[in-house]
Amino acid sequence: MSEYLPIFILLLLATGFALGTIVLSYFVGQKTYEKIKLSAYECGMEPVGDARLRFSVKFYLIAMLFILFDVETVFLYPWAVVFADLRWFGFIEMVVFIGILLLSFVYLWKRGAFDWE
Repeated sequence: MSEYLPIFILLLLATGFALGTIVLSYFVGQKTYEKIKLSAYECGMEPVGDARLRFSVKFYLIAMLFILFDVETVFLYPWAVVFADLRWFGFIEMVVFIGILLLSFVYLWKRGAFDWE
């Protein structure tokens, strides 16, 4: 148990600091509740309409496709790091990967998946 004593002390200090700053801010901080202070802030513009609007399915489709293509491009970084060790096999493998990625992109483009309308 003596090995865990420093961790326990650190946990107590961190918890004490967090609770102490919350309690101190409660007693020291100003408490002014005004209508403008409690209103929603949206980039300096007056909030208009209801927050529970329905979005088109196209919006979510484009968001998922963006994430999909973004994650696939992340695979290029480790490949670039070990490119010299992989030689021709790694190059051909990446050409096939990028080719499949490009074909899927063209297919989605032709199907109209990227149209906002």
